Amino acid sequence: MDRSLLIRWAFFIVGLIILSFGVSMTIEADRFGIGPWDVFHVGLFEQFGLTVGTWSIIAGLVIVGGTALGTKKLPQIGTILNMLLIGVFIDIFTIYVLPTPETFWGNIVMFSLGIMILAYGIGIYVAPGLGAGPRDSLMLLIRDITGWKVQWVRNGIEITVLILGWLLGGPVGIGTILIALFLGTIVGYSLPQMTQWMNRIIERGERYEDLNQGTLRSDYHDRSS
Repeated sequence: MDRSLLIRWAFFIVGLIILSFGVSMTIEADRFGIGPWDVFHVGLFEQFGLTVGTWSIIAGLVIVGGTALGTKKLPQIGTILNMLLIGVFIDIFTIYVLPTPETFWGNIVMFSLGIMILAYGIGIYVAPGLGAGPRDSLMLLIRDITGWKVQWVRNGIEITVLILGWLLGGPVGIGTILIALFLGTIVGYSLPQMTQWMNRIIERGERYEDLNQGTLRSDYHDRSS
């Protein structure tokens, strides 16, 4: 595996961890409501049973299948890893790492930071192009088809899912609305920023390798030639 691919995989894994950390922060700040997709999953649970986690997996599989049909490509390994790893990281952060804030202002701070961290986590893990998660793959597909900006596509998806979840009986709070309105806007900034940053790191490494792989002079060591 060459250096540039290692850097891309590092961005991908770190991005998933940061994304999961941000999601966990919004969950622990539980006075403000849950994210639109979680509202949707809870609404499905309320109407049809099973579990919230099961509906999350089912929704992910449906979106992956639809995106694969739209792009006429099989899902990348990164998409599968996204579906498997994010849940594990969220459980680790919510159970073992993050405390639940005890004050109203503590909830505000944790929730606000959670949205920012979540959005930048999305930008970091999507930038390498190793396979976006089901929901982010849908976002990118719609962007490519329509030519619309990422923030408008993401906001549109979040608001649509929020309305569907609310109609199904899922819980909606002020935090739910904030995520629906602002997450896509922040991702619209974070994705190009993180892509540019990653490309700079890769290009810097390639220049360094080229410098060190230059042709050796015959008198390189002791000038005896």
